Amino acid sequence: MADPITRITNNAPVYNDNDPQDDLITLNLGPTHPATHGVFQNVLQMDGERIVSGVSTIGYIHRAFEKIAEHRPFYQITPLTDRLNYCSSPINNMGWHMTVEKLLNIEMPKRVDYMRVIIMELARITDHIICNGILGVDSGAFSGFLYLMHEREKIYEIYEEICGSRLTTNIGRIGGFERDINERAFAKIRSFIKEFPAVLDEFTRLFDRNRIFIERTSGVAPVSPEKALEYSWSGPILRATGIDYDVRVQEPYSSYEEFDFDIPVGTNGDVYDRYMVRNEEMRQSMRIIEQALVKLEKEPKGIFHADVPEFYLPPKEKVYNNMEALIYHFKIVMGEIDTPKSEVYHAVEGANGELGFYLINDGGRSPYRLHFRRPSFINYAMYAPMSSGMLLSDAILNMSSLNVIAGELDA
Repeated sequence: MADPITRITNNAPVYNDNDPQDDLITLNLGPTHPATHGVFQNVLQMDGERIVSGVSTIGYIHRAFEKIAEHRPFYQITPLTDRLNYCSSPINNMGWHMTVEKLLNIEMPKRVDYMRVIIMELARITDHIICNGILGVDSGAFSGFLYLMHEREKIYEIYEEICGSRLTTNIGRIGGFERDINERAFAKIRSFIKEFPAVLDEFTRLFDRNRIFIERTSGVAPVSPEKALEYSWSGPILRATGIDYDVRVQEPYSSYEEFDFDIPVGTNGDVYDRYMVRNEEMRQSMRIIEQALVKLEKEPKGIFHADVPEFYLPPKEKVYNNMEALIYHFKIVMGEIDTPKSEVYHAVEGANGELGFYLINDGGRSPYRLHFRRPSFINYAMYAPMSSGMLLSDAILNMSSLNVIAGELDA
């Protein structure tokens, strides 16, 4: 009789325990294993400490975001995107806003573009902080994780100053921001970009030439550029293989074409290269934020949304005192304003790769169909095949370097 876990997955091979030539052990790695970083399950066939084969399963969260979105007005879908990659939720929020703005053909003020760039790059830093910090923990080095978590907390304080939230931000609106970024937030941003480089340098000194860390990561789980493209990889793990694809450069949005930054790439596509690429991307994000702050100084102050009253909720004080604002508020909330019948795809460079929104609209108050291209869902597809022949201890580091966020597996 097959192992119960094997029978549950249906796809896992069945091994005969009575066959002397087939002395393998079935190991259930996750979903509650302390090393899997979330609700992931991999049913592995083990020959001692070495993985012979495996089957990955997903679907432990059961949230059905895409189906829920079909029954919500466009502006109420923003909180759903928070829960995709909750380690860099502002990127998800703004990617969705840009998708609807593309549908509605809304032209954004430059100041809004620059503010979005600042927040999205801060979110990219928080995501990479988590990934590389946890990679250090999984290799036995805890100190670097603590250094970076302290800096991540500073970014959460910036989010809190801007929108009142920290992890799942629900930041911004279709057409811009709910409110302008105040001077306290800008002061915290300037303080962060001044102090963070020294902390990042200290973190890299702990790891870059650490013999134990190098032996645990260098040459582990290498992926060729051809194989990465075959599995539709994107983001830092694709760039670690040597391919310099970045949505911010290939298909610029939010005025990214005005910024000067480099795209770091690796050579071996292994765990160490993924770590190095993310470290350099944090430095490039700092570079982008500095440029955005300079550009903001040249823009008129007080502009934080586009002039689209038929789609942008008016301030409550105007709703209470102005009949026109009350009418717009009612029509937006009740979904009584027509939207174009169209199909739209918009992608942004998420922290883990290309985050895309494919929207089919029939003119109603809600999307007819909305599909999220979640990079972690696509990147995770190769985990079991690439783990074949790998030691179990290396498979844990491989999972850390992929930075799979469980929220993106179940949509």
